[in-house]
Amino acid sequence: MSEIRESGEPGESHKERVDRELAELLQGLRVAVTGVQVLFAFMLTLPFQAGFGKVDALGRWLFFISLMASALASICFITPAAQHRLYFRTGLKERMLRRSNELGVAGAMLLLVAMTSAVAMVTETVINNWPAALFGAAVALTGGWFWLLQPLLDLYRTRGSTSRE
Repeated sequence: MSEIRESGEPGESHKERVDRELAELLQGLRVAVTGVQVLFAFMLTLPFQAGFGKVDALGRWLFFISLMASALASICFITPAAQHRLYFRTGLKERMLRRSNELGVAGAMLLLVAMTSAVAMVTETVINNWPAALFGAAVALTGGWFWLLQPLLDLYRTRGSTSRE
């Protein structure tokens, strides 16, 4: 039976593991960057729409929060690809992998802030303040659970376990 090294695949070398993990990470970021860029593009065009004048002060703050969070999430999700080009053949791939993972988590949290505030802004403009808080909270709690809390609970539960996925 083959030995598994550093939580890698059977018979996988350290370099092969880092290459595979980087490819998996970049593929995941490609999915996320598409969504955040669509939201960011929508937010950039919103102030130029005729109905934007109906948005009150609270809605404008929610808009600004969503705009900034989606811009920062875009930066977090795009940075690994940009750094990958700059680090080409420098021997810093593992450092980039760790940094890219951190940026992916930060980008996901910023995307959640952007989505929450965008939903709250639209709801506040279309319906009213209290439903905006309710629907914004629903988005924040759902994303927070699936994107952060559930994986952290899984990590906590398996901590100390000898079996790794």
